Amino acid sequence: MSMTQRRLLPSTAALAAFDSVARLGSFSAAADELSLTQGAISRQIAILEEQLGVRLFHRNGRGVVLTETGKTYAEGVAEVVRKIRLLSLEAMSNSAGNRLSLAILPTFGTRWLMPRIPDFVAKNPKVIINFATRIRRFDFEAEEIDAAIHIGQPDWPGADCQFLMHEDVIPVASPEFLARNPVLRPEDMINLPRVEMASRPGAWEHWFGSLGVDIKSSGGMRFEQFSNVAQACIAGLGVALMPVFLIEAELASGQLVKAYDHRVRSQSAYYLVRPLAKVSYPPVKAFSDWLIGQVRTFEAERQQ
Repeated sequence: MSMTQRRLLPSTAALAAFDSVARLGSFSAAADELSLTQGAISRQIAILEEQLGVRLFHRNGRGVVLTETGKTYAEGVAEVVRKIRLLSLEAMSNSAGNRLSLAILPTFGTRWLMPRIPDFVAKNPKVIINFATRIRRFDFEAEEIDAAIHIGQPDWPGADCQFLMHEDVIPVASPEFLARNPVLRPEDMINLPRVEMASRPGAWEHWFGSLGVDIKSSGGMRFEQFSNVAQACIAGLGVALMPVFLIEAELASGQLVKAYDHRVRSQSAYYLVRPLAKVSYPPVKAFSDWLIGQVRTFEAERQQ
């Protein structure tokens, strides 16, 4: 290794000391956090500054303050130190190859997936799942996610999209809202306040179009999550198109009722999305096989 290469690879002890001082703003606080002496922390910072050939801190009577170069360096070092600690923890626990980082949709995850997850855990006890909530597309590599459940089209770049299921939507509202705003035909809803999903801007046009009724977007109240749309309808704020299988509880309890009994297949569908590099990763494969089985059982039950 050349001298230049060695200068570009500071010791982890120096980086840990720098990260601690940068966060806490003093050598003494960093010494307490790392169970070292203040002198040891000072020496590590001096070694790092000499190795890099730059000043990272301004010293004053009240402590230390990052220089502009130090601020930039601290942002990157914090992530490096965090990553090293995480990798070390995984190596120590010998579980790195058994972790599944899964991105889920909020309402789908809560209402459909979570009640079924105990079955996966029982059948795959060595797989540890880390859940993250994502509504829109994201960078799998940057966010360290292994797979995602996605609603939309099978067009995620650099990923395999495994079809899961379609969804049928119906217009629903609270009984009180419909008592004030009777709906006898589809056209009766044209001028009613319509609550919409931000990710489904064309849903109402599609629903009305299936009945031969031409409308334009209402520009009404919009939410990012179906749970919020449902609550808005229960509160009497309007009528909304909702996936039938996600509001079974509200329909059963009478909190929501059909505004007009006409269901339409949504233009979007549910997919299990896996980066191409992760398709054969054992936890992803185990989850994929299990999920497809759950979907088949669910679809069979819906058709009974």
